[in-house]
Amino acid sequence: MAIEKQKLILITGVVLGIMAIAMTKVYLDQQQQVVQEKAKAAIANIQSNQTAVLVAKKDIQQGAVVEGEMFESSIVPNKFVQPQAVTSLDRISGMVTVAPISKGEQISLSKLTSVKQAGGGNLAGLTPVGKRAISIAVDNMATLAGMVNPGDYVDVLAIVQISVPDREGRVISQIAVVPLFQNILVLAVGQNTGTSGPTSRYAENAPASSGGSNGSTLITLALGPQEANLVAFVQEQGKLRLAMRSPADAKIEPITPASWESFFQYIMPPQPEQVQPVVVDTNEYIEVVRGLSKERVALSK
Repeated sequence: MAIEKQKLILITGVVLGIMAIAMTKVYLDQQQQVVQEKAKAAIANIQSNQTAVLVAKKDIQQGAVVEGEMFESSIVPNKFVQPQAVTSLDRISGMVTVAPISKGEQISLSKLTSVKQAGGGNLAGLTPVGKRAISIAVDNMATLAGMVNPGDYVDVLAIVQISVPDREGRVISQIAVVPLFQNILVLAVGQNTGTSGPTSRYAENAPASSGGSNGSTLITLALGPQEANLVAFVQEQGKLRLAMRSPADAKIEPITPASWESFFQYIMPPQPEQVQPVVVDTNEYIEVVRGLSKERVALSK
């Protein structure tokens, strides 16, 4: 009887030991996951406080035409990024330096100027290869008048009616703001193409012919053929708005269309679920049988 009891205690101890090892592994895996999440958050925080800018690979003389081999990308803390620092070569390709740039210096738009294309003030000559010049009547130009100029870059937003199902399964119509295109070149504002000197900049006394039939200002954009078709379609179905971009920002970002649903999700985001820590019981137990009842008794350490 004593031998059988010892075997029972031994078997029970082995089983409990295996269970303890398994629970310890689960706990360690969870702790490793927590450490990995913290590491990812730390890396994301570092990346959000840094910016990739263009710096000169060599000394660049005044009057030099910008070429890709002149520059390289460098990661710089945000607090050390120079005013008007350039982040994309696409934005400055073909421009000319108006001042010398030293090796290792951040490239700033203040030291660059545009080269007027051979077409002069002719809109066809100003339209980039592969693009189409299309004029749109923009409804928010009352607030942007005098600030949007040829050579600026903008984002194009569409305000359209969309059909969505409600909670009862019925299809209803609601307004949505859809991001159409980002980083689009402005070729002209009204009849101003920006090639006749500073006196031709768009101003409040611009000729009435620069406006659309409803009095809104016409903005001419450089778009791809398919993009031009989409803009023409939206003009017939809804409204278009422009969002001004920084001259040093050419980044294309994913943007969610704005609707009542996305609006309320933004102002009242769902709260993340709290993860409860797992408590691992490291005690070892044996089963003690007294008559018809059983109970688990922790072994003293």
